[in-house]
Amino acid sequence: MSATALASVPRRVKICEMGPRDGLQNEAATVATPDKIRYVDLLSASGLAVIETTSFVKPNAIPQLTDAEAVMAGIDRKPGVTYLCLVPNMRGFERARAAGVDAIAVFTAASDSFTKRNINMTIAESLDAFREVVSAARAEAMWVRGYISTAFGCPYEGHVPVEAVVRVANALAEMGIDEISIGDTIGVGTPDRVVDVAEALQREMPVERLAMHFHDTRGTALANVLAALQMNVAIFDSASGGLGGCPYAPGASGNLATEDLLYMLHGMGIDTGVDLDRVREASRFISGVLQRAPVSRTFQALEAQAVRK
Repeated sequence: MSATALASVPRRVKICEMGPRDGLQNEAATVATPDKIRYVDLLSASGLAVIETTSFVKPNAIPQLTDAEAVMAGIDRKPGVTYLCLVPNMRGFERARAAGVDAIAVFTAASDSFTKRNINMTIAESLDAFREVVSAARAEAMWVRGYISTAFGCPYEGHVPVEAVVRVANALAEMGIDEISIGDTIGVGTPDRVVDVAEALQREMPVERLAMHFHDTRGTALANVLAALQMNVAIFDSASGGLGGCPYAPGASGNLATEDLLYMLHGMGIDTGVDLDRVREASRFISGVLQRAPVSRTFQALEAQAVRK
């Protein structure tokens, strides 16, 4: 990269793939277990460092993920890839441990209204529940990730103060969580807001501990990634093909597409270790299963280019 205003951004970025869990859990129809396994295996072949594989929640809570044990048993675990699983409580943790999971994630938010609607707990109650889970995971030498949803806005409360995000992040950090993902759940974030949040969090903890999770609901996800890069953030969540939708904005796109993120980062000369064509292969497969085209603009452009050739 030339000596410009972007010269100081990180030279390497880690991408955490959200498609198999955060993406598929929002699907109206349940994806068959063998197809989930095939999808994860295709993603594993792309060089992704972290793949959020499934969730050990109550079967009636998210029917699309009732096969967590079978998925974990069926995937081809590649060395160097972290297969992350969401666990909501100790019961979920025990199931995950029995399934051989060695990396877990816990999930809360920066607004009480959202946590109450989503997991039927206040923020304080969710943090209390997670302490036992995180302690047990640390005792098993598991890698632990924490998600903070609604960090840039809440569908019920609107604006979320930066101080609320920092407060929850500090509570997670104090538990010993390795990495904290800051989520724009409803896709309302803008670059100035990203800078404000990243700056406030970096006063409390090392930037190496922070990830950003943007939704492209209003078309600002890549602009927000660029702002985060300029704040030295080097970990980003995305979903192949843009899977995931946005349940609070019907008809709008949701997760930032991994292909779009890769195209921008690689174009900037930033190393990810991820093969874009392999990610496209995974997206092509799962879109065939779901019987609809991926929303990723890069996927669409490269597929059209391949047809012309």
